[in-house]
Amino acid sequence: MIYKGKVHKVGEHIDTDAIIPARFLVTSDPEKLGKNCMAGIEPDWVKRVQKGDILVAGRNFGCGSSREHAPIAILGAGMPLVIGHSFARIFYRNAFNMGLPLLEIGDQVAQIKDGDELEVDMEKGVIRDLTTGSEIQFPPMPSSMTAILNKGGLVGYVKDRLTKEG
Repeated sequence: MIYKGKVHKVGEHIDTDAIIPARFLVTSDPEKLGKNCMAGIEPDWVKRVQKGDILVAGRNFGCGSSREHAPIAILGAGMPLVIGHSFARIFYRNAFNMGLPLLEIGDQVAQIKDGDELEVDMEKGVIRDLTTGSEIQFPPMPSSMTAILNKGGLVGYVKDRLTKEG
């Protein structure tokens, strides 16, 4: 899978309440949650996002509570991928379960600037910064995680497995 989009960069220790504040948790509809994505940082932050854009984060992204609404809000905002220095473990698992791929690239995240245009080749393990011409290598996604993502998350993956097993 190849992703291409403009970078929207956020800082370090962004918690799930910043990603989708509690007052918006009255639904699990991706579109409704997406309209309020990052409202805990800036109320109209999401208005700058175009479908396909890429969220880039600093250390410990997704810390705080274990709400599944946070990755749903990111997907609902039109961002199909998050690249970060590091992720809170529960957010990491929730993201994949909801069908949102995460790439943890450590200190190399500093090379990516807000507004850059990226092309991410998940199969080859390459992030190309089309703005600067630089490349960042990362380990390709394990096939087990790719299988979950290809089914839109863990629920879709399990349903598919159960259907095939009869």
